[in-house]
Amino acid sequence: MKKIGFLSFGHWSDERAAATRSAQDTLLQSIDLAVAAEELGADGAYFRVHHFARQLASPFPLLAAVGARTSTIEIGTAVIDMRYENPFYMAEDAGSADLISQGRLQLGISRGSPEQVIDGWRHFGYRPAEDESDADMARRHAEVFLQLLEGKGFAQPNPRPMFPNPPGLLRLEPHSPGLIDRIWWGAASNATAQWAARLGMNLQSSTLKDDENGKPFHVQQAEQIRAYRAAWAEAGHARTPRVSVSRSIFALTDDRDRMYFGRGGKESDQIGFIEETRSVFGRGYTGEPDRLVEELRRDEGIAEADTLLLTVPNTLGVDYNVHVIENILKHVAPALGWR
Repeated sequence: MKKIGFLSFGHWSDERAAATRSAQDTLLQSIDLAVAAEELGADGAYFRVHHFARQLASPFPLLAAVGARTSTIEIGTAVIDMRYENPFYMAEDAGSADLISQGRLQLGISRGSPEQVIDGWRHFGYRPAEDESDADMARRHAEVFLQLLEGKGFAQPNPRPMFPNPPGLLRLEPHSPGLIDRIWWGAASNATAQWAARLGMNLQSSTLKDDENGKPFHVQQAEQIRAYRAAWAEAGHARTPRVSVSRSIFALTDDRDRMYFGRGGKESDQIGFIEETRSVFGRGYTGEPDRLVEELRRDEGIAEADTLLLTVPNTLGVDYNVHVIENILKHVAPALGWR
């Protein structure tokens, strides 16, 4: 059995064919899609975060709105770029969104990917410390964020406060108990996956990974997941960790599907370079349901994960994306034993 959710990058475009022509369109349709996905029986509504782009950016207003409109579906990110984040303010925002959703937040964070502008995090007021890279800064922000989510007091109270204080050192409020166990790290390498395991974070592995041995993407991803779980066991954490992978999967069941995706085009891995690091981009899956079942059965990365995030073409509108998700839940997942 697997949890199955969707992952939206939240694009909008001036193109006439786009159902999302503005940021407002994308935000409101993201909420509607999450509501509809919950009604279908999907397990998660996840959103990507990019800055300086015509895509979803600040996630917490959207997460809170989705939390207020739904009641069972998990609500998350995949991922928030921690180079841009103040972990103190973020802890307050995350606590609020989790309380509104009554403990359904699944927050994916990461060191981030190449952005639309040069060193965009500098415009947000952040810069690496001496002898620290921007990736190091992101991991430092993440470690502070995790410490704050523990809910321990750390700030000396004012002896003459505006409002009465509880005894002892003060923590950030609102605090949401249990949220710390629902933080995920988006790892591109085996080493960062193991680092995340030691800190007690769940693992998100996308369709992009450092090419560490030349093997097919799904095989390298499975190896990464196994390395993560071994590091988790060695760290001695009490709970069982969760692991998600994301995939582009489109079942061709009607003329719309064939018009949009019938020509395929991404049926094999691709090799590229991200900031001078050789990377492997995982293939997509498109085809009739029976064919998809046979191909997905051989995907070792999916087999190792407990959660699958389906990347959706949000610019095609809510109704069509509901259809895309339903196709997988109805025609593919049962045959693979995922549902």
